[in-house]
Amino acid sequence: MTRIGIVAEQPGETRVAATPTTVQKLHALGYETVIESGAGAASSFPDGAYAAAGTVVVGREEAWACEVVLKLNPPTPREVDLLADGATIVGMLSPALRPEVRESLQTRGITALALDAVPRISRAQSMDVLSSMANISGYRAVVEAAHEFGRFFTGQVTAAGKVPPAKVLVAGAGVAGLAAIGAASSLGAIVRATDPRPEVADQVRSIGGEYLPVEVAEQMASSDGYAKATSEAYDRRAAEIYSEQAADVDIIITTALIPGRPAPRLITAADVATMKPGSVIVDMAAAQGGNVEGSVAGVRTVTAGGVIILGYTDLAGRLPAQASQLYGTNLVNLIKLLTPGKDGQLTLDFDDVVQRSVTVVRDGESTWPPPPVQVSAVPQATTDAVATASAPAKRTVSRTTRNTLIGVGLAALFAVCALAPAPLPQHVTVLMLSVVVGFYVIGKVAHALHTPLMSVTNAISGIIIVGALVQITTPDLTVQILAAIAVLLASINIFGGFAVTRRMLAMFSKGSDQKGAQR
Repeated sequence: MTRIGIVAEQPGETRVAATPTTVQKLHALGYETVIESGAGAASSFPDGAYAAAGTVVVGREEAWACEVVLKLNPPTPREVDLLADGATIVGMLSPALRPEVRESLQTRGITALALDAVPRISRAQSMDVLSSMANISGYRAVVEAAHEFGRFFTGQVTAAGKVPPAKVLVAGAGVAGLAAIGAASSLGAIVRATDPRPEVADQVRSIGGEYLPVEVAEQMASSDGYAKATSEAYDRRAAEIYSEQAADVDIIITTALIPGRPAPRLITAADVATMKPGSVIVDMAAAQGGNVEGSVAGVRTVTAGGVIILGYTDLAGRLPAQASQLYGTNLVNLIKLLTPGKDGQLTLDFDDVVQRSVTVVRDGESTWPPPPVQVSAVPQATTDAVATASAPAKRTVSRTTRNTLIGVGLAALFAVCALAPAPLPQHVTVLMLSVVVGFYVIGKVAHALHTPLMSVTNAISGIIIVGALVQITTPDLTVQILAAIAVLLASINIFGGFAVTRRMLAMFSKGSDQKGAQR
């Protein structure tokens, strides 16, 4: 049985690579786990909790000597020496930014897997540690800003006077940015956000933010889910927006990063100088050079104008228990992929794009960089436009033809009203008005609201059935046939609507995840 060792991190790191909950999932995959004594103490996971979960508490050397070692941060040269020959180490190794770590692991048949190199594809989302940590960091950035701000986020009207809501600008609407927008909005602040990818506008609005578009001629679509380098025209217009917002908002949170490049400079010293005393800036990109002029990685800085700039690089580590749980779950999902037989044997399959992408060193030989992964995060509308350009043109009705058809329909309606015996004109008029009103009502409803609209259509169908049942007893055979058809169609609509609604409600009912797992 393969032993997995969970080791303690360097001083200053509060997170741990596995929790008592996640080690039990490793046991279910056939592994035996040991943990270095005190490794989870900073995350509020004592040794006793691991022992109760079936993990053996051992010393430092024994934990590092296991066949598989789990940790968070890249190992130091001294820690690499503690690894057993042919061991496998899994962690956030930053292979693109830390070549020296990659080179130090190319020895003694060691295999190194970088969890932070998981490709951004759908089936790898459960292993995406960067998103997990960014989500926590974005939330914590708002908490730190609220602590420094010293005033309400939400607006209030009290007997002592009116308190205006705080205004927050979030630069970058990736995972961290969206988490910050959601947290600030839930606290009652007025939240604005910018991002070079127009496809995130709906996401920003859905969690209570206002998207500030940078309107330039180019279309800043993303092909891999990450923001890309922007043009000079975009940068000029964005700089104008940042300057305008800096003079107005109370808090700025910057999250802009471009993979493989230093963080772009978004907020200048002149912008900071225009902010009100007591304003707060949280530069989440401080570790990569910073989005804000004057920010220092890991340092709280106060400008001459009284603006507080936070360059903290350990935001996720400031919520260690939650961060450790999410990181541990990401690790378990990767180990599960590497253990298809659930027999406690780690197996690498280079035909799998995920496994190939995370492998930095295999059996002591470098395998970095991996082949590029073909993914596309371009909005559907963009890809549809490309497909439409090569497809045959759809037949459309000209305005003249449409107006002619409308005129013929109106003439037919007036003819029926003038010539047909009562009460047929009245019924035909009601039918025509119902068709027109129904078309415009349903046609203008967003797709997201179609399911709630089923309750309305079910009610209408119920009325139709009642009316059809009344008419089905009429001696006229034609009326009976039409009534029977109305009953059939309305019944299909009602039962189909209830079936779809029931399935959607089941997705949110308690225990649905367990049922899905059993299937």
